[in-house]
Amino acid sequence: MSSADDLLEHVKRLLGSDVLDSHSQCGDATVIVPLGAARECLRRLKLDAELAFNVLIDLTAVDHLGREPRFDLVYHLASIDAVPREDRTAAVHRRLRVKTAVPESPCAADSVCEVWSAANWFEREVFDLYGIEFRGHPDLRRILLYDEFKGHPLRKDYPKERRQPLLGPRN
Repeated sequence: MSSADDLLEHVKRLLGSDVLDSHSQCGDATVIVPLGAARECLRRLKLDAELAFNVLIDLTAVDHLGREPRFDLVYHLASIDAVPREDRTAAVHRRLRVKTAVPESPCAADSVCEVWSAANWFEREVFDLYGIEFRGHPDLRRILLYDEFKGHPLRKDYPKERRQPLLGPRN
């Protein structure tokens, strides 16, 4: 697999009808999968012997206020393998972006902590800042903001002038 297009062809063969859309832009390969199949698709991408996406680089969300489904969950995966060659070991790197759409209600997705343990803190961050819940997460609670904080500040409809309980009134 030498290019993003080759990678996408392999991913489409592996995931079949679970790939709703795909594209490669500037060499970055992206696939879009349905919310209900996302965890299984991600597990298969990790366990496939040729792809072996063994690293979850990042998990974040995007708020598309006014669009339904409102949110996108974005998983950035990497495959880092050491391949023995004649005189040295070379690293093979592949990257893939996986997106899935999450509605505003119910604003929830399946946790992928079982697939990559690194997802634990990423999912807590997305929960804290966007309010997307992760079913099956072992310890879903705020990670960046205090417990009394009201709302999710990275949502586009979060009021920027809102005062929080522990901050008190302005002047």
